[in-house]
Amino acid sequence: MINEDSELEEAAPWLVILITLIGGWLRVLLLDDKGLWLDEAFSVWLANHSVADMLQWIVEIDQHPPLYYLLLHNWVGLNGDALYAVRLLSALFGAGTIPVIYLIGKRISGRVTGLAAAVILALSPFNIRFAQETRMYTLLTFNAAVAIYALVRLLTDARSDKPIGSQFREYLHAWRTLGPVEPDTQREFSYKDDPSYATGWRAKISRFRRLPIQTIETDLAWVAFIVFSAATMLTHNAAVLFPLATNIFVLGLMLAQRMMKSVSLPSFQAPSLGNWVKAQVGIFLLWSPWLLAFIKQASRVYQEFWLPKPGLDTIIQAVRTFLNEYTLVQANRVSIVWILYALVLGLALVHYRKNLSRFIFLIALFATPFLGELIVSIRRPVFYDKTLIWITIPLFLLLAAGIAQLRYRFLIILALGILATINLLAAADYYRFAQKEDWNTPAGYVANFAEKNDLILFNASWVQIPFDYYFKTYENQYMILVEKHGVPVDMFDGGILEPKMTESDIPSLISLLNGRERVWLVYSHNWYTDPMGLIPQTLATEMELILQRNFYGGQVFLFDAP
Repeated sequence: MINEDSELEEAAPWLVILITLIGGWLRVLLLDDKGLWLDEAFSVWLANHSVADMLQWIVEIDQHPPLYYLLLHNWVGLNGDALYAVRLLSALFGAGTIPVIYLIGKRISGRVTGLAAAVILALSPFNIRFAQETRMYTLLTFNAAVAIYALVRLLTDARSDKPIGSQFREYLHAWRTLGPVEPDTQREFSYKDDPSYATGWRAKISRFRRLPIQTIETDLAWVAFIVFSAATMLTHNAAVLFPLATNIFVLGLMLAQRMMKSVSLPSFQAPSLGNWVKAQVGIFLLWSPWLLAFIKQASRVYQEFWLPKPGLDTIIQAVRTFLNEYTLVQANRVSIVWILYALVLGLALVHYRKNLSRFIFLIALFATPFLGELIVSIRRPVFYDKTLIWITIPLFLLLAAGIAQLRYRFLIILALGILATINLLAAADYYRFAQKEDWNTPAGYVANFAEKNDLILFNASWVQIPFDYYFKTYENQYMILVEKHGVPVDMFDGGILEPKMTESDIPSLISLLNGRERVWLVYSHNWYTDPMGLIPQTLATEMELILQRNFYGGQVFLFDAP
């Protein structure tokens, strides 16, 4: 089989490097071509605060954990908050996930699967798009991928039954022993060292350098699984479904193995229950400092959130988005593309027919969070494809396994070439046609016409954040003196991120106009904050509209006193 090809074994590391470089280039290509949109600007705004203030704002007004913001805070401190710099962090995490998915695929079913998965991920327009956003989604994918890789190592390592930490203890014992460590068949670790050529600190350094890392790789896998599972949950709150997925599979595998004691299971082997419980406790302890904040954020989302209730169309579109079907072809050809994906996924089942637990593992990682968000959405809609971006890892691994099932090299290359073409065409559409909110236009427009003591109103203070990202340059350059205020409640005073404008707020809005000669209104996402259009209506009754300009994402109005 091609997985055992010696040529492929030698070439695989270089191919992974090449694929990673290509994927990395696609993620930095035209990185600052599209403007910083609202959510990205919010990330930068948080990152520019002190850690204490940032954590306070996250708990009070955001719906996400702090890990990404903490990393971005340090990143901005080192590299500044220019557009290219703040997006580069996401691009690096996106590129870094490519070799990880190769390692997962290689561990599950061979180098061909790993290489195919790396190619699919590297060229995935869905993952490329979010690698070019100053948000937490590529970090989420990276953390989940590393945790999955660590778990796969544990499920394919007979030593995972050994108590967690035993390898570390044996390692330290061998390192600290002054004399030779004789081979011991009763120990997990045995090592013989001849210190005759070195004494003192030189002997310790020599021994340390020569100790094989393989002797502690299982404990390292446990540590990686615990740390990166917790990191996944600390990157996005929806990732609490990650440990649910891993527990469903591992506990189910334990039950299956107990029921099939007499049957040989040549595939995944569950770790000991004791080790698994310890790992879950470790994950919880690392995540637990965020528990109270999570409850507060979840309750706020439960009370009100902007996402619509998902339907069948939403589900189909999510899967379509994950796969990145090329949509600009004729309708009959679109069907062919769907059939192609279905065939490849069918081949994946054939690939794992003798190792069904591995197929179920990937299905569990994909389906559990997917169905989990749908179930939660029955009470409060939270289903969103980008919050599920990390489940593209098992999805791409399934596609890769289907391709590996083709066995013949030219068929594998052909299938990868077709999928790569579909992805590249879709990626090209993203670079050419995808738009993000253009906040530089309203900032420049207001700066060009602003006069001293003008008042700038925003239909929500979070609309002010992306505006200020671009406007601050003009303020410093032209010494613009204006006052800014969110309506109906200024977030910076009241700590309310998403206030809704009602008729009861009109008197407070009118009071802001007293004594004002000119008032600007930057109006965006009004369908959510001002669905009845009360803010511009009130301004129009009190003042005269003299200027108006539309931009991608909203409008700018200038009102003058009558």
